[in-house]
Amino acid sequence: MNMIRVGVVGVGSMGFNHVRIYSELAREGKVELAGIADANFERAKEVAKKFGTIPYADYRELAKEELDAVSIAVPTSLHRQVALEFIERGTSVLVEKPIADTIENAEAIIKAAEKRGVTLMVGHIERFNPAVLKLKELIQRGELGDIVTISAKRVGPMAARIRDVGIIIDLGVHDIDVISYLFGEPIKAVYARAGNVVHPAGVEDHALITLGFEHGSGIVETNWLTPHKTRTLNVVGTGGIAYLDYIEQSLRLYNNEWIKEAKIRRREPLRNELEHFIECVETGRGPLIDGKAGLHALRVALLAQESARSGKVLEVRG
Repeated sequence: MNMIRVGVVGVGSMGFNHVRIYSELAREGKVELAGIADANFERAKEVAKKFGTIPYADYRELAKEELDAVSIAVPTSLHRQVALEFIERGTSVLVEKPIADTIENAEAIIKAAEKRGVTLMVGHIERFNPAVLKLKELIQRGELGDIVTISAKRVGPMAARIRDVGIIIDLGVHDIDVISYLFGEPIKAVYARAGNVVHPAGVEDHALITLGFEHGSGIVETNWLTPHKTRTLNVVGTGGIAYLDYIEQSLRLYNNEWIKEAKIRRREPLRNELEHFIECVETGRGPLIDGKAGLHALRVALLAQESARSGKVLEVRG
């Protein structure tokens, strides 16, 4: 097979990092970075010059370049139209989380990828955090016994970047996905409380989300109000407790007899994610987080917003 030709649409803060890593992979002879696109053409030219690739102002022009794979890092509301442009041309796509802004748009992306036979992956980056991967392995080995509860805290000051969504979709969706992944089963019910302190009505900046599973429960605490950044996750099982730090990529396990720290090789999660994406494109294997998993995380996040408005526990269907 010829070298995988890749591109990136949207080169803001996250898209820039996609370009950076693809550039590293290109230097290693693993991909060809064929081009990047951004509606802010000055930004596209600046990033393209830095990484030695071709800038485009219109993603449709980039789509004509017969790419094998593309990362889509545009605002969530644009995911559908951009993804479909590439999918219909036979290009495999990695769509940054969440997969889309609505269930209907997410389903349209999934259906198009299935029909065209291309790889569709959703960029839930924490799935590729080495500490999360190690924790999943330990849970599967039975080190913690049966899992009872998983709780996550993802808080910190508000970032300067512009947002088109509230905190549940922007940040809470990370842990919604990770907790479901660690339990190894879909979420059955959701209840949330949320509010806005510094954001306008309808754009929540703090939330507490409770997730119901067939055999346990999860809690996600998230906000843009805490002065310091915290990204942690705790797992309580019948045989022990695990404490994970996403930022430090550390994992400690406790039981009645010992405390031990997992040996984890620190590595940039996005590098892991993009290498996995390229491998899936090359081999045709299914990605760790496919459209169905991305849709489930989006569905739960949207229901959490609805629950916060209604004050009701909502069943997750579909």
